[in-house]
Amino acid sequence: MSSEQQLTNRVKTCRIARGWSQDELAARAGISRAGVSSIETNRLAPSTSAALALAAALDCRVEDLFQLASATAREAAWAWQPPREPCRYWRASVAGRELLYPVEATNLGLLGHDGVYQQGQIREQPTAAPSDTLVVASCDPAIGLLAGEISRRSGFRLLALQRSSKEALALLAQGLVHAAGIHLAAVGHREQNIAAAKERLRGGFQLLRGARWQEGLALAPGLQLHSVGAAVQSRARWVGREVGSAARELLDELLSDRRPPRRIAYGHRGVAEAVRCGWADVGVCLRLVGEEAGLEFLSIREEDYDFCYPAESEGDPRIQALVEAVRSASYRGILGDLPGYDATGTGELERIV
Repeated sequence: MSSEQQLTNRVKTCRIARGWSQDELAARAGISRAGVSSIETNRLAPSTSAALALAAALDCRVEDLFQLASATAREAAWAWQPPREPCRYWRASVAGRELLYPVEATNLGLLGHDGVYQQGQIREQPTAAPSDTLVVASCDPAIGLLAGEISRRSGFRLLALQRSSKEALALLAQGLVHAAGIHLAAVGHREQNIAAAKERLRGGFQLLRGARWQEGLALAPGLQLHSVGAAVQSRARWVGREVGSAARELLDELLSDRRPPRRIAYGHRGVAEAVRCGWADVGVCLRLVGEEAGLEFLSIREEDYDFCYPAESEGDPRIQALVEAVRSASYRGILGDLPGYDATGTGELERIV
């Protein structure tokens, strides 16, 4: 089939929403399980009879299940303007809209793109259907573990945009992501996460506990700084963080009325890399990335990290997949093994109206 004739489909989304396996859908539609799998992954364009049978089994219209990829691309809008051309992009449906996301660096490594934009033209090569993509804005350096769990359990793709807590909430408020990962609350003060979300969101929302983790100072080896106070009073070179991040707020508290560091790192791994490469001596980040980089670490506080999503999204199969994955014993087990991560409360839900 030509690129203009390629189909995108919502078969998997509708099947999972009903709690059916591929075998059960195949039996209800009267086609093979291999056929269902090939159609869901866009390796096979369904015949007219197969499309009608699937629609009947799923109690929907054929056009609810299948669309021409080229038509979908024309209807999509940019989440934000591409920084350059040609521009690779990901595609996802969020809040009833088809959105194109310029490809960027993530904590998931290199992800396959869904198309390329150049000179006003879009060339589609989808790696996942928009309805099968969950978009989360988060700074969690371990989010790849969650992406793997979601993929294994539901087949959905997790697109994790690396953003600070307040940037993540801003994107959620604009309807550009399904969920925001936030950590603006020290242990025992979850109301700080709630207050931050209330400030930016309209209507009710859910907080899903992602983890409790340690944030503190990553130090270059050999500094002989054995306390936070000693680090603050030293002449060590600091690396900063962007405004809106919890690390920046903690850094401002530590340095008080001193001028913020001139060099800025984006993300926890950015801080650890700056110290590891000798561009700075000290920076605020999570214990996990500090130890990964072979740095010394001084813990300052434990923080509650939550996923925030609108209450109206509870019925979205992708949000359901997120909740089920976070609550799973396999994910909680591997998360709890990470340095500085505590999965004791992982999966707890709190609804805020």
